[in-house]
Amino acid sequence: MSRESVPREPEQLRKLFIGGLSFETTDESLRAHFEQWGTLTDCVVMRDPNSKRSRGFGFVTYSSVQEVDAAMSARPHKVDGRVVEPKRAVSREDSNRPGAHITVKKIFVGGIKEDTEESHLRDYFQQFGKIEVIDIMTDRNTGKKRGFAFVTFDDHDSVDRIVIQKYHTINSHNCEVRKALTKQEMQSAGMGMGMRGGRGGGGNNYNNMGHYDPQASNFGPMKGNFGGGGGRNFGMSSQTSQVNAFIVRWPLV
Repeated sequence: MSRESVPREPEQLRKLFIGGLSFETTDESLRAHFEQWGTLTDCVVMRDPNSKRSRGFGFVTYSSVQEVDAAMSARPHKVDGRVVEPKRAVSREDSNRPGAHITVKKIFVGGIKEDTEESHLRDYFQQFGKIEVIDIMTDRNTGKKRGFAFVTFDDHDSVDRIVIQKYHTINSHNCEVRKALTKQEMQSAGMGMGMRGGRGGGGNNYNNMGHYDPQASNFGPMKGNFGGGGGRNFGMSSQTSQVNAFIVRWPLV
C-alpha cells in the first residue's frame, strides 16, 4: 500500500496553532519555516477580514502526527526574526472546557482504582514526556486512596498531547484526564470559583474559517456544573500541596 493510499490521522491531531507571529509574516514565510519538519497540508496566517492585517497568529497542518511531534521537538521556533509559540490546536468541541487554552505542565487523572500504584502511572505517562512528579491523593485520616492523582511534566506539550486523547487505559482501568488548573488559572480563564451551573463570558471564539480565535471574546456559556461537566461536580481540592487545583469528583468504570 502506498503512502498516498494510507488514511490520514484526524486533522485535529495534525494541526498546530502558532501564536506570537510578526505582523510581517505571510502564509508563504510561515510555510517555508514549518515545512522543514514535514509536508504541510494547510498553512494560514489569520487576518482581519476588513483591514487584512495579520492578527498575530496562524495555523499549520501536517500530513502526519509524527511530523507535528518533530516540529514541537524542534522548539524554539523563530519565524521572520521573531520567536513564535507553537501549540497543538484545540478542537472546537473542546474549546469551551475549563482552561482549554491555558498552558500548564500538570494533569489531573480521575477514575484510578485502589490497586493502581505510582509505577502504573509512570509506565503509562512516560510515553508522552519526562515526568517530574506523581502524586496519588489519599485521605489524610484513613490513608485510603481517593481515586485520583496529579502528574507533572517538564513540558506543557506533554500535557497537550495527553488531553487531546481524553480517555486513557491505566492498569486495565479507563481513566479521564484533564489539565490541572490552579485557582489563579481558573480565574484568568474567566471562570469564577465555586460556580454551579453559572455562565462564563459569551461570544463566538471562531472566525469564519472555523479556526479558534484566542483573541476573540471569552469562553462561551458553560453548561451544567462547570463547562461541559455533564452534571458532574467540580470542587476544590483539600490538598494544599496541589495549589488549590480544581478536581473532578466522580468515579469512572
